[in-house]
Amino acid sequence: MRNGRYKLAVLATIPLLAAACSNGGGDNGDSADGGGGDLSASLTGAGASFPDPLFQDWIYTYNNDVQPGVDINYQSVGSGAGVEQFLEETVDFGSSEAYLTEEDLAVAAENRGCEAVQFPVVFGSVVIAFSNPDLDGLVLDAQTIADIYSTEITTFDDPAIAELNPDMDLPSDEIVPVHRSDSSGTTAVFSHYLSTEVESWADEYGEGKELDWASGLVGGQQNDGVAQGISQNPGGIGYINQSFAQEADLAVASVVNADGTPIEPTLESTIAASDEAEVPENFQFSIDNIGGEGYPIAGTNWIFTYTCGYEQASADAIIDFWTWALTDEGAQDLAGELGYAPLGPNLTDRVIAELEKTNSENGSDEGAADGDTDQE
Repeated sequence: MRNGRYKLAVLATIPLLAAACSNGGGDNGDSADGGGGDLSASLTGAGASFPDPLFQDWIYTYNNDVQPGVDINYQSVGSGAGVEQFLEETVDFGSSEAYLTEEDLAVAAENRGCEAVQFPVVFGSVVIAFSNPDLDGLVLDAQTIADIYSTEITTFDDPAIAELNPDMDLPSDEIVPVHRSDSSGTTAVFSHYLSTEVESWADEYGEGKELDWASGLVGGQQNDGVAQGISQNPGGIGYINQSFAQEADLAVASVVNADGTPIEPTLESTIAASDEAEVPENFQFSIDNIGGEGYPIAGTNWIFTYTCGYEQASADAIIDFWTWALTDEGAQDLAGELGYAPLGPNLTDRVIAELEKTNSENGSDEGAADGDTDQE
């Protein structure tokens, strides 16, 4: 699994999405359709570090090859900060691995004077990574992961781990768990998985972007900070997006899914997990109880925009960029190279329709002047 084994070799499994989608957003005037026309705007976004490697590649390609007149600055500040900045209207779009709750949506509507829009753009796996390369492929289940992070299991040769790995010569090294110290959507995905699977974890720690961790654990800022904490500590173990594990060349665990099968975190297994997601009309969902060939710790990244308050050029650029990212074959190939799973064609059509609600209620010049972050 190390050294990029789950990169291009499995891209053939990705169903090719349509190269362009029809934009029906009449309320948005001349909204772009994924690279159509010459646009000029400066956009700011902030939030999750989970998709940051992909977002930076998308932004670079879009700016250089698709719309040179659009400048996009995405800051990987963590999901919690991304939601906060979005609700405070200091960015044009936000990003998180946790969807906006009804409370968040109410705050957004009160602050902006119109509804927020949220939609998924990519799926990804949260992997359990190690500093020790000899542990690549170590099998863990939800209970052993929970026991490691609650410090019930403190060495790699613990009987519970040994039982799952009868053919592996396990070291007696002390385990050093690393967690996110910032408000994190990756933590939300990880803790939701443990809360769903392990009753004792749900009772003691629960789930969310921030947790009251057991004492003695090491904290790291954002996914790259956790990856660094893993690498720098002998016996280090941590949860990170698989793209960061690839980049740092870290060993990763196979995690037992709902069917009792140890699953490697590959692009194929992430796609299999995302295929089991039931996505409601409001796009508020989690990926739970994954069986088959699916990797069980899978998450989603959401993008947030508003239905009013943008200058039209900014709204056109937001719609154009995300339409391109979701439908262009090259953009989707970039996602696959980094281990992110694309949305299926039907879900993509639904997301594009939701995306096109951006600025659709901007019926007055006063609303644009009051709300557009470009004018701050």
